[in-house]
Amino acid sequence: MTWRVARAILALPFVATVVVPAIILAAGGGWSWGLDGGARAATVGLGALLSAAGLGLFVSTVRLFATEGRGTLAPWDPPQELVVRGPYRYLRHPMITGVSLVLAGEALVFASTAIAVELAVFVIVNAIYLPLIEEPALVRRFGPDYERYMDAVGRWLPRLRR
Repeated sequence: MTWRVARAILALPFVATVVVPAIILAAGGGWSWGLDGGARAATVGLGALLSAAGLGLFVSTVRLFATEGRGTLAPWDPPQELVVRGPYRYLRHPMITGVSLVLAGEALVFASTAIAVELAVFVIVNAIYLPLIEEPALVRRFGPDYERYMDAVGRWLPRLRR
């Protein structure tokens, strides 16, 4: 991994998925759910699966941005080429989905309502930012190619027909 990619990861998703949850947990965990026994084991297991899936999705998208897009996830160093392979064949924003899955998994593993609130804020911010700012910027950068991509690929959920 290049320093350029690592710097983008450290500045953005690392803060959301490691630094902020660590601060929440260090401050008392944030409104624990008080589960024990089988319920606790189930939330930990499900949370671990969600986090692993989110991390795998995130890593694959970062790799595609670096190799095919010749850029990073950072707004100051974006991909130079439109990436439409891998998870991008099914979702326009799989990187955000990956980070969301990691946060959902952490909320379950740590039984933390505060981390669940962080997840909700993350999703709301991106639900506003992506269609109002990022996607219009991508249309300006990639033109008709991105417009066709938007028509073919769902923002949050895969489309049943392509």
